[in-house]
Order: sequence, then structure tokens, then C-alpha cells
Amino acid sequence: MAINFDLNDLLAFRAVAELSSFRKAAESVHLSQPAFSRRIDKLEQALGVRLLERTTRRVTLTTVGRDFERKVRELLDDLDTTLLSIRGVAATRMGEVTVACVPSTVYYYLSQVISRYHEMSPKVRVRVYDAGANEVLAAVARGEADFGVNFMGSQEGELEFKPLAEERFVAACRRDHPIAGMRRVTWAQLADYDFISVNRASGNRLLLDQALAGVPGRPQSIYETQHVTTMLGLVEAGLGVAAVPSMAMPGPDHPLLVSVPLVDPVVTRRVGLIRRRGRPLSPTAQQLYDLFLGVKGRRSSSRLPTAAELIRKSTKKA
Repeated sequence: MAINFDLNDLLAFRAVAELSSFRKAAESVHLSQPAFSRRIDKLEQALGVRLLERTTRRVTLTTVGRDFERKVRELLDDLDTTLLSIRGVAATRMGEVTVACVPSTVYYYLSQVISRYHEMSPKVRVRVYDAGANEVLAAVARGEADFGVNFMGSQEGELEFKPLAEERFVAACRRDHPIAGMRRVTWAQLADYDFISVNRASGNRLLLDQALAGVPGRPQSIYETQHVTTMLGLVEAGLGVAAVPSMAMPGPDHPLLVSVPLVDPVVTRRVGLIRRRGRPLSPTAQQLYDLFLGVKGRRSSSRLPTAAELIRKSTKKA
């Protein structure tokens, strides 16, 4: 098959796939909109398929277009890596990295690590894909993300899982709530208060349902959300209490929220990095991946750091 398109056509396609707008994409590659449209038409004609669905309001990828976009992104990323290597340009000076993560790791953990990474590599664009645990697995497996932060993945054959932290679930409440001053609280005691939970589509809900199966008097939810971060918003508004991973909680100086250790039983989850097995990362992605591992720290014992230790390490200057 003769190749009747060039690198500039692929760059134009990637731009419109990312921006979902011909006008914005044309501006990003410094072309007039008619010239940009001709590039896309040329690419579609060369492939013999329609890659984009166009309306007066928006541009979306077709099914074939979505698959082609993933392949084009991988090809261009590999090309960038090769050129960086040939030119000897430091990975900290340019590039892009996409991290998939469960939302409960974003606010008070992942954001700290990314902030530190930005100090080290200020010109690298970081894309955060926050989604449920299963979506994070799929994004990494399909190559839509360079790597992920998840509490699922250790059983996936095509993925490599490197543990970062073992964290326990805690009760989240307002500082003016009756349980706020307790040293610990049982699951049965939470049943005395309005309880907020994530819904059954959540990986955290599956983990808790399995851990609490057969536990008498476990709390039943009055409110349900899709993500832990939304649940914390309801707690902060005074609608009830919730059981959340400790990594999702703010620090002890938060003006409204406080966490209380949950016991009988103690429920934990293991958070780690996932990546495609056997596939090298780009220099920019590898640097961020290594920073996560560095935050974990080198320890002589087999004990994993707690979430609080991770956050302290992530904010400590080298």
C-alpha cells in the first residue's frame, strides 16, 4: 500500500482529536482552517475511511478514528523519544506524560507529586485522567495513559503492578460531629449516623463489600455517590459520615474535616503504579514514574509506607 500522507497530516489529526475543534486545531499547527481541512481530507482519502464526524457545533472521532488516534499518539510519542535521544535533549525540557488515576488519590497525594515534578520539569505537560479503577486499568492497558495509580492491577497479566502504599479506611466527618473526638470508631458505631457511600460501580465499594461481608451492624448508606471526592463534599456539607481511604483525606490542619481510624475490622487497600508489562516508558513518563517510586522511598523492611508518610515525602525538597 502506497503511503499518500505525511507527518504533518498525522500532527494535524492529533491536534483535532485532542481539541475537538477544527478552528483551534488549525491555530495550534499554524494553518488556515481551509488548509487544515485539506490535510484531514487528504489523510482520510489516503486511508479510505472516515476518521471524524463533523457538525456545525463539534468534531468527534469515529470508532475507526478513536483506534487510529491511539496508534498515531503512540507513533508520535515514539518518534519524539527517538528524536530526543538522537539530539541529546534532556527529557526535562520538553514532552508530555499522561497519568491515569483513581480520584481518591488526586487531591491530597497525586497533586503533591505532580507539583514536585513540575518544579523539576516545568516544560513538560502532564495530563491527568481521573476515572474509576476499572477505567484506569483499561486506559493503561490500551496505551491511552503512560501509567496509572490504582488499587487494582496486581492480578492483571499484561500489566505490571508496583506497590506504593498500604492504607487503611478511616471514618470521615466534620470536626463538630460526635465521633470527631474519638480515638477509633467501629463500623457498627457508624450505623448510628447518616452514612454516605460510593455506589456499586466503584472499586472501593467492591473492596468494602468483600471486606465487610458478614460483619454485623455495618452501616447502610443514606446517600450514594460515584467518587470518593464527591462523598467528601457531602461530608463537609454536614450530610453525614463516610468511610474513605486515608489517602483521600486532607491533612490534620483542615478547618472542617477530620478522620477517625476504623476498626472491627481494619480494612486496607494497596495502592500502586501500573504500567504495560514489557513496554518502555518515554523519558518524560519514566521521570515521573521514578518520582512516584522515590516518594515511596527505599526501606530495608518489607513494610509499605502509610499514606501520611507518602504525602510528607512528596512535599520534602531534595
